[in-house]
Amino acid sequence: MMVMDATAYADRLDDVQGARWKRYAPNPYRWFLRRQHLGFTLDLGCGVGRTLDYLRGDGVGIDTNAEAVRRCRQRGFTAFTLEEFAASPFARPGRFDALLAAHVVEHLDGPAAASLLPRYVPFVRPGGRVLLITPQERGFASDPTHVAFTDAERLAELCTGAGLLVRSRRSFPLPRRAGRWFIYNEFIVDAKVPAALPRGRE
Repeated sequence: MMVMDATAYADRLDDVQGARWKRYAPNPYRWFLRRQHLGFTLDLGCGVGRTLDYLRGDGVGIDTNAEAVRRCRQRGFTAFTLEEFAASPFARPGRFDALLAAHVVEHLDGPAAASLLPRYVPFVRPGGRVLLITPQERGFASDPTHVAFTDAERLAELCTGAGLLVRSRRSFPLPRRAGRWFIYNEFIVDAKVPAALPRGRE
């Protein structure tokens, strides 16, 4: 695994996401996210703001990279480092309609991945959504900072381990076999936060 400093990695995200050809090519990922109608979303690993842009700013981003957070804010989005978020008015139970972790889990080792959802799911309302997205083989190999290849089965395990109800798992935008050569093929697992127990049964 390669370790990049905060500015270098933020630069890399800007370079990749700002490629000229992407301005004109169809973007199935943006189309997919907007069709989900997630509502007010907690975007874990928001990077420099790509997903917040796709969500039309309807959410709050968190990232460990302070430089990426700064660039998010420059672009008009609400974003925090982990420590800043914990002290913010957004860090309260049930504040969000959904949690999104896109291209985050593959950057974590086993214990860190297992602790991610239990830490942040409480900020999602009962009945809310949790969407996890990770790259398939070709995408995983494209980033030297990736730590652990994480397929849909492992994502589903992380969800159930956090007490979530798995609604679906899929390969997107192409069938699973394309993941070995198409860099943008992804695993997507959609889960739900269980509804609150009736009064008197908490």
